[in-house]
Amino acid sequence: MSRVRAEILASEFADTAAVRIEINAPASRIFDFLADPSKHSLFDGSNSVQGLLQGPERLYLGAKFGMRMKIKVPYRITNTVVVFDEDSKIAWRHLMKWRWIYELRDLGQGRTEVIERFDGHNIPNFARRWLNFTGAMKYNPKSMAKSLVKLKALCEIAD
Repeated sequence: MSRVRAEILASEFADTAAVRIEINAPASRIFDFLADPSKHSLFDGSNSVQGLLQGPERLYLGAKFGMRMKIKVPYRITNTVVVFDEDSKIAWRHLMKWRWIYELRDLGQGRTEVIERFDGHNIPNFARRWLNFTGAMKYNPKSMAKSLVKLKALCEIAD
């Protein structure tokens, strides 16, 4: 039995990362998971997302949602949705200004290509220093790939 893996893609900029996977589910089902912040901890491959603090049941452009996080120590972060194209693209950012982006492309026959991007190429200097200090860009692609594998498993569960 082969192990399910997401493909780590080449990055255009030093502080970006991208991964891709094919999911045997319609884009609408996948987008519903992404647009529900209470489900983000279910598919987080870094194990840093601990749960939703506050926010809407379903995200929308401009929505703010707070998450309980943990990377060595617990903390809280507020995200703002900066892109919301129903069933095709969603992105959010927080005070460090990097963005988490999910792009969905219908492949037909109930299959969807999902690309997750971490975009930190146009962030303030203090945020870039934080990325460098933490070494985040070394582990982000692997964590993102794990996230997409988890998302695939959740979305492919039979109705």
